[in-house]
Amino acid sequence: MADLSKTIGTMEYDGLITDLTPTVQIGGGVIRKLDQAATIKRGTVLAMSTGTAGDNKLVVLGTENKENETLTANCILCDDMEVGTSADVTAAVYTAGCFNAAKITVASEHTLSEADKDNLRMRGIVLKAAAPAN
Repeated sequence: MADLSKTIGTMEYDGLITDLTPTVQIGGGVIRKLDQAATIKRGTVLAMSTGTAGDNKLVVLGTENKENETLTANCILCDDMEVGTSADVTAAVYTAGCFNAAKITVASEHTLSEADKDNLRMRGIVLKAAAPAN
């Protein structure tokens, strides 16, 4: 008889997603090329570039905006992503879901503001601490 019960793979829980409601939704986004190549980590909050100088591309929330550019909190990066200096990168992003505020990141000199949280909430992204395990 075939072995009907065996482990196929494993998953490590990183605590980024904290609840099933609102439902996690994933979409695609274009991350703007960087001045210096870097790895953007899973759980990084990304902002959409708009305004008269905006290009409708994503950057790490807290990046300094250009003149006549507005950067608004928009989504959360699904997986670590290498972003270079020569081309924009298409990436999977969370466009909705419930996430642990202690596990998300923004640019090092930026603090997530209430306005940032409101912008995320308007897009279906809720920040909530993970419940302790029993």
